[in-house]
Amino acid sequence: MIYITRKEHFNAAHRLFRADYSDEKNLEVFGKCSNPNWHGHNYELFVTVKGEPDPETGFVMNLRTLSEIMLNRVIDKLDHKNVNLEVDFMAGKLASTENLAVAIWHQLEEPVSQTGAKLHCVKLFETERNFVEYYGT
Repeated sequence: MIYITRKEHFNAAHRLFRADYSDEKNLEVFGKCSNPNWHGHNYELFVTVKGEPDPETGFVMNLRTLSEIMLNRVIDKLDHKNVNLEVDFMAGKLASTENLAVAIWHQLEEPVSQTGAKLHCVKLFETERNFVEYYGT
């Protein structure tokens, strides 16, 4: 089994809050990340796929194809957007990095599998110190 990873980046704003919480409760639970005026991150997204190399091409998956899938299904929808307000696949979800990583997985899983590879991991860096890894269900 071979694992291959593609890295992309995007910039996005979000706010961690629950509408059913008071401003005080949101601040207690989410801290500065509950700022009503939003805050942003320079995210780094690593997508790892796995499989056996094609005997003809030597590829598990053409990285150009993986890049196109990532751009069309994820990056173009997130870059310079407000995750809470503008991203269709995050509608109705709390905009935590954990939930974003799971939602990105769901955006990528089917188109990756159509290439013959299998999605292995979505790793999303919110900051250089905070990141999430999701390996599916």
